[in-house]
Amino acid sequence: MTNTILEKSSIHPSAVIHPSAVISEDVTIGPNVVIGEGVKLGKGTRVIANAYIEYAEIGENCTISPFSTIGSEPQDLGYKGEPTKVVIGDETIVKENVTIHRGAACGDFTTRIGNKCLLMVGSHIAHNCVLEDQVILANLVTLGGHVHVGFGAFVGGMSVFHQNIRIGDMAIISGFSASRQDILPYSKGEGRPPVPRGLNVIAMKRRGVSQEIRTATNEAFKLLISEEYNTTQAIEKIKAEIPMNEYIEKMIEFIKTSKRGVLLKTHKSGYQSLED
Repeated sequence: MTNTILEKSSIHPSAVIHPSAVISEDVTIGPNVVIGEGVKLGKGTRVIANAYIEYAEIGENCTISPFSTIGSEPQDLGYKGEPTKVVIGDETIVKENVTIHRGAACGDFTTRIGNKCLLMVGSHIAHNCVLEDQVILANLVTLGGHVHVGFGAFVGGMSVFHQNIRIGDMAIISGFSASRQDILPYSKGEGRPPVPRGLNVIAMKRRGVSQEIRTATNEAFKLLISEEYNTTQAIEKIKAEIPMNEYIEKMIEFIKTSKRGVLLKTHKSGYQSLED
């Protein structure tokens, strides 16, 4: 087997490239890069010095920074070498020392990263995670296996998340947070756990959501986190009193489909909640 390497690609002579690799045009591969088995690199992607990639399909115009590792075996004791992979979309930036593990042998056998994501220094994406488009993980964020991060979410540095949880669309979570429950879409949260403190109206405004819709969504959000009502009562009150829109509907659907529960409020300190 020989490489498929299109013209106009720049490959440093010290790079090690597996014969099965498929390299599109205008790809740059720097010194001491290792491109292992089962790799596809899209047009215009740069793999800078000392990166390691195997069993990964990477889209166009991505940047893979030094000492990042993509596609290595999952940290799952049940994994026995099954053919799994990582898929990364277009224009995603992977910074230094990031680790992205390929899927374990469950689900669709794949770890997925969307388009235009930014994975900052030292962040870790475990097996079978899904990051939708435009997700930002700050330095040293750690995602356990099967975590799903919604469109446009921002996660602050040194935050950690239990396997199988979901972080909703456009949620923003401050640094040094931790959660074992789902994070509500469009919410702003902080702490251990990151109890929602408000609606992320800035992100909604930047994405063109009207004032009228933002106001209605904020009213629904206030009811969901209110100590006055349980979640069922809050949803009933929302449906009865607030004009519905796609953002309110998504919050309600997110709550109804949660398997681990959605973090809305707590009567305990963050440390007590984590210890339970």
